Amino acid sequence: MSETTADLGAALGTLLRSYADMVGPKLDGFPHGARGYQTLCEVVAGRPPSQAALAAKLGIDRTMMTYLIDDLVEAGYAERQPNPHDRRQRQIVATTRGREAIGALCGQVAEAEDAALGTLDEQERALFRRLLNKAAGNGPLHTAEACAIVTEALEV
Repeated sequence: MSETTADLGAALGTLLRSYADMVGPKLDGFPHGARGYQTLCEVVAGRPPSQAALAAKLGIDRTMMTYLIDDLVEAGYAERQPNPHDRRQRQIVATTRGREAIGALCGQVAEAEDAALGTLDEQERALFRRLLNKAAGNGPLHTAEACAIVTEALEV
């Protein structure tokens, strides 16, 4: 079987298990683990403006997103605030504690992700991330640039 006809599902499953093994322990104790981290990364970046938009972007059931946001709010990482552009909505905003938590975890998660992609060199990892995000129809959720932006914002 050639590389182009190899079982994509099997490869993705293997990679996902490796990712979970490497990243999961870094996010122990964080509300909802990797899903909570991804959500708060989006909130810190200022996207999207509402809980419903976050749920749609991240592929999380709207009811589950309510519980996830409730837990981020309870942990002091986020707040629900009136949306100044649409009074019918409440936007999710990261607190200082939330931005600090993402800043502290960003590097650890990036290292764990690199370990999960350990069979690829640096250029291959960058290409793989770009292609995976393109195939998924997403912009990147977690990149070195995003880490730098958070770190820089915390230093101000």
